[in-house]
Amino acid sequence: MPFPTGSPVITVVLFVLFYLFQCIKILNEYERAVVFRLGRLLSKPKGPGLVLIFWPIDRMVRVSLRIITLDVPPQDIITRDNVSVHVNAVVYFQVLDPAKSVVAVEDFLFATSQMAQTTLRSVLGQQELDDLLSEREKLNLELQSILDRQTDAWGVKVTAVEIKKVDLPQEMQRAMARQAEAERERRAKVISAEGEYQAAEKLVLAADMMSAHPMAMQMRYLQTLVEISAEKSSTIVFPFPIEFMKTFNIESLLNKGNQPSSPPKA
Repeated sequence: MPFPTGSPVITVVLFVLFYLFQCIKILNEYERAVVFRLGRLLSKPKGPGLVLIFWPIDRMVRVSLRIITLDVPPQDIITRDNVSVHVNAVVYFQVLDPAKSVVAVEDFLFATSQMAQTTLRSVLGQQELDDLLSEREKLNLELQSILDRQTDAWGVKVTAVEIKKVDLPQEMQRAMARQAEAERERRAKVISAEGEYQAAEKLVLAADMMSAHPMAMQMRYLQTLVEISAEKSSTIVFPFPIEFMKTFNIESLLNKGNQPSSPPKA
């Protein structure tokens, strides 16, 4: 059966439609298309939405503008005070210039990962162990600043760097545990000494007050006797203060009783 006269036209139309269908690309809101036409970069990335890529003269590279989370693998680091530690971190970055991220570097994701590892070892190797453990926020800002300057030429913006974990050797962990225990004991002794000092100050004030008011000493003495008598003890021995004798003139009565009696008058 012979083909209709219009079959070549239909074939061409179908080919054109198929070619246009292949040229149509749809980019999401967070994507941009870096287009090379005959090997030359077009001035402005395309997208989002519907874009036309005329194959074979055009070649498109999709670039995501979303923030990328990069997990930096654990790095063996020797601190300035010669302590070997394992440190890993996480880096947050995003592409701000899609054209630079494709033209300036072969693989910006791999390049950023390698740069983060080397920078982590370089910066943390200059710190002492105590600073590494206590000043993480300062180190995070320093790492973020260094990485951001180095990746700026690639059109990549490093938004944050966080040190996740610092693994110490077992012997160092035991030494730090002993140090922490000794520090707690020192604080306990200092607090106990301060309590004794304050109690001694109060006792001195109480002694000065009682020395100025002898009756207060006597009332305290009687109160102590009452407290002792409340306990179940069979025998109680307590001293008899001289102040009682002076208060109740017992000493004068005893002295008077010890005086020899005068002979009777004739």
